[in-house]
Amino acid sequence: MRAVIQRVTEASCTVEGQVTGSIENGLLVLVGIEEEDGQQDIEWLSQKLTNLRIFSDGQGLMNKSIQDINGNILFISQFTLFAQTKKGNRPSFIRAAKPSKAEPMYLEMAKRLSELLNKEVQLGIFGADMKIDLRNDGPVTIIMNTKDKDNY
Repeated sequence: MRAVIQRVTEASCTVEGQVTGSIENGLLVLVGIEEEDGQQDIEWLSQKLTNLRIFSDGQGLMNKSIQDINGNILFISQFTLFAQTKKGNRPSFIRAAKPSKAEPMYLEMAKRLSELLNKEVQLGIFGADMKIDLRNDGPVTIIMNTKDKDNY
């Protein structure tokens, strides 16, 4: 799994003019799932996201997690995180998991994040053309890859 995590003061997802998820103060998480991903990737990334200390403490240092601030998550599936651009000018998405695998994993991870936060995680709609609005706080943007934990 690959994830792009953005600390936000607000974020929302709109599909066909309808807001599907909206948060204040928390994380916008874009997640890509590949065929080799499994339950261990969901657990590792979920734990990392809910314990990652990227929110400011009283001294302005990044010492607080989303749990510490009672923050929210807007969780969006984004297969394009597995774009391969080595050849030509048109990206290939061959490494991204097929929807039949990716959608259940996306929903399972959303459920796990909700359990860890003790609140509902806001969602986009899997496979839809989504419009994401956000106000990045900092800006703070972090990339994670469950297949390369040492470098992310």
